[in-house]
Amino acid sequence: MRSRTALVTGASSGIGAALALELGASGWDPVLVGRDRERLVAVARRSGGRALVADLADPDAVHRVAEVAADTDLLINNAGAGCAGPLPEMSAARIAELVALNLTAPLQLTRAALPGLAARGGRVGFVSSIAATGVRQEAVYSATKAGLRAFAASVAHEGVPVTTVFPGLVATRFFAGRAAPVRRFPRPVPPERVARVLLRALEAGTAEVFVPSWLGLAARVHGALPATFHRLAHRFG
Repeated sequence: MRSRTALVTGASSGIGAALALELGASGWDPVLVGRDRERLVAVARRSGGRALVADLADPDAVHRVAEVAADTDLLINNAGAGCAGPLPEMSAARIAELVALNLTAPLQLTRAALPGLAARGGRVGFVSSIAATGVRQEAVYSATKAGLRAFAASVAHEGVPVTTVFPGLVATRFFAGRAAPVRRFPRPVPPERVARVLLRALEAGTAEVFVPSWLGLAARVHGALPATFHRLAHRFG
């Protein structure tokens, strides 16, 4: 991939920050979007990129970032938040926030970026989750990630290469915003590993990748034997 502009959302920490650093080291000009100004600016300095502070749960902020996305050569929709717990205990406001950040924002940014990406031979990357198969106590989060997967598969028919990565547990600050602790198998993987896998897959034109890779087998079991998958997920997840 030659040196061009890449817009990465959720870039102040975790997978987004790792993507920014990888892209900067590879000669890309990263435009980094995030809510945490201090962390975002620090990542921008380290990657040689530009910080764009925005809360993508806010429609006005999405509109602002969309104007930048229209001129990018690579869009990576990474920003997201999680919340665990019984569905009746989640507030309507929290559900709306998760849907806005995890799903609506990527839809709007991709819509804005698509014409320019198609004209310039650009690409789109999505950071979904193995939770797209349905995770206990995370109904809304799982729904947003499943929606992201379907959206990415549909966008791939509109003339732009699309890659979606499905990580399992990742060792990031992401889970700090959840309502319950994580006690799951397998052990978390480093965000740098997810970033490298996604960027390699984007370059190769691979539609979907899983981190760790064996989670792809779990996804296939989910598709072929959903009842078996959910029994195993209830036991181990």
